[in-house]
Amino acid sequence: MQLATDRLILREFVEDDWRAVHAIESIPEVVRYLPFGVRSEADAREYVDKIIGHAGELPRTVFDFAITERGANTLIGRCGLRRKESELRIAYLWFVVDPSRAGKGYATEAATAMLAYAFDELKLHRVYGECDPRNPSSARVMEKLGMRREAEHLEDIWIKDEWCGTWVFAMLEHEWAAR
Repeated sequence: MQLATDRLILREFVEDDWRAVHAIESIPEVVRYLPFGVRSEADAREYVDKIIGHAGELPRTVFDFAITERGANTLIGRCGLRRKESELRIAYLWFVVDPSRAGKGYATEAATAMLAYAFDELKLHRVYGECDPRNPSSARVMEKLGMRREAEHLEDIWIKDEWCGTWVFAMLEHEWAAR
């Protein structure tokens, strides 16, 4: 399965993508606000293997796609949804883009394609995303998507030896339809 935008292709992961995942997610600044640390080569291989495994599950609850530029097959990031197993019409959205491609709108473009897939194809009711309040880039992407900030949790998660806060952004199916 793949999703296409004007500039991007979001495609299923293949085994060799671990190298690009490692290259991007071994950069400390990329994972600074994420619950995991920099990915080693072994971590990246394991992660990509897990993603490939999720693609075959029924019902599918994890949709994690490699972001590539049209005309090139080089992975420049990833974007995905995880449906809640207890309520398959609700999903969590995420995105990670190579910092060398930052500022080009790729995260927004990829996440817009994921929202379209979520609401138009999967018929989801609600999609939400989270970010650390110290991560304005992620917050800005979710605002550009039309998601509204609906919560701020103070010191609700322990990440990298400190209590961190969380901003929660969300969009409902009728909000997507009204865009």
